[in-house]
Amino acid sequence: MAMKLKEFATSLVAVVEPETSARVVAQLMRRHHIGALVVVDARDKNKPVGIVTDRDLVLELMSEGLDPAVFTAGDIMSVDLVSASPDMDAMDAVQLMRKYRLRRLVIMDATEHLAGIVTIEDVLALLTRELAELAVDLGSARDRETREPMAKPI
Repeated sequence: MAMKLKEFATSLVAVVEPETSARVVAQLMRRHHIGALVVVDARDKNKPVGIVTDRDLVLELMSEGLDPAVFTAGDIMSVDLVSASPDMDAMDAVQLMRKYRLRRLVIMDATEHLAGIVTIEDVLALLTRELAELAVDLGSARDRETREPMAKPI
């Protein structure tokens, strides 16, 4: 299974600017049914500067009883982005996620502009499809073997 991220990752990415309130961040996550938003530079909307996750909201604000209307995405985002290129192999992306214990990777092109996002769920869906196709192929081979008589030894 040699598949590149650009072949299956999400190219439409929900983004916010650093000054977006944490309350709006949470509302956007709920509205779009997602667990993370890429934080982009306020002047260059294609330049990722961080990522804010539902976990950031819980650990940084909710658990401390802080007001999400006061804090911003920039206050709670992770700035150490682990990124991938669109041409990265899916299994290399899995290894990168594993190494850094991440559920998602921001995909950036050669100019370091946002090109997409890949989540562990995307990878699991890909693997599920690949395994299902393998099962069908193996079943077809077994069916063919049972229909065709065995060749007689010479």
